[in-house]
Amino acid sequence: MSNIAIIGGGASGIFAALAAAENEKNAVTIYERGARIGRKILASGNGRCNMTNINAAENNYYGGNTAFIRYAVENFWVNEALDMFSRMGVLYKVEDGGRVYPYSDQASSVLDSLRREIDRRGINVVCGFDVEGIRKANGKFEITPYKGQPVYADKVIIACGGKAAPDLGANGGGYEILKSFGHTVTELHPSLVQLKTYGDTAKKLKGIKINARVTLGKNSEYGEVLFTDYGLSGPAVFSLTSRYNTQKTISLDIMNEYSFSEVADMLKNRRKSFSETNLEDFFTGMLNKRVGQVILKTVIGSPLSRKAGTLTDAEIKKTAAAIKKWEFEITGTMSWNNAQVTKGGARTDEFDPETMESRLARGLYACGEVLDIDGDCGGFNLQWAWSSGYIAGKNA
Repeated sequence: MSNIAIIGGGASGIFAALAAAENEKNAVTIYERGARIGRKILASGNGRCNMTNINAAENNYYGGNTAFIRYAVENFWVNEALDMFSRMGVLYKVEDGGRVYPYSDQASSVLDSLRREIDRRGINVVCGFDVEGIRKANGKFEITPYKGQPVYADKVIIACGGKAAPDLGANGGGYEILKSFGHTVTELHPSLVQLKTYGDTAKKLKGIKINARVTLGKNSEYGEVLFTDYGLSGPAVFSLTSRYNTQKTISLDIMNEYSFSEVADMLKNRRKSFSETNLEDFFTGMLNKRVGQVILKTVIGSPLSRKAGTLTDAEIKKTAAAIKKWEFEITGTMSWNNAQVTKGGARTDEFDPETMESRLARGLYACGEVLDIDGDCGGFNLQWAWSSGYIAGKNA
């Protein structure tokens, strides 16, 4: 019999426990720092739990070496995870973009099903256990909490998550544990997070949502954008922040279906048809009124009490250009409290992708967000958590 300790009761830790417990000879314990397991699962998908994405592939993930996930993709991926959930009684549905949600639209139904399965398999759960350090001596791992007595295990799986969403229990402690065994941790950044932008343009539009083609460097996403008092938010922006590095600007194409020349022709026709209309109402019926006003004010600068007929061809051209490529200067991201996931982590070349076992310390495994793998917005990060956790647990 092996005594297996799993440090962290999030998505990857729970799946690691379930996989380890498939061998009835194992004694499996989840040690969770917080008051209960799975808190981040409850918050995912705006409380609905975006369980996975049926389109998940290697190109949806980032890190020093994304080839690390190939074994998982080929051996325990979307279909296998969903089969596990089905056996637990979770009915699911597929929505736009391949996003998979529980049919109940309640993240709690996913977590409750996981907790029921944990109980059914006899997995022990110890909450309020905050690990200070782990060391290996005489073939056993000694796990020391900040308060209380050490516990011992034959195998240890680090499933602590990253630094994102500290309000839900993340503190980056897993990185320190892995460093103590000689592992390297790359630079860490918030990902799937709002972007802060220069000036007050976004602030003037606070609370307004539009659909746009959002471009950051060589990458673009089409989807909803939310203007805030600090900058830009929304699913399209979130997804692109997984690829945010040193880019200085982000741009919005708010009429993605039309070419620049088509937009320019529309504006010329409106100038002719509504020549006596104040510029304040120039975009009424075409764009969100406030968005149109801010674009015009930014482009032409003069008062919007002017008549539309006074717009020059040059001003029409500049306005069309702004509609097709509305640029915002990036000043940074919001904090870890706002981030959904951590970009960076323990270097994957120091782990075996077929087992998730450390190449530096036998019997030590890692999975989920603590590794240098992060994904796009839309269920991709939870899929990596399920898959890497399962592989770690099965092999431990």
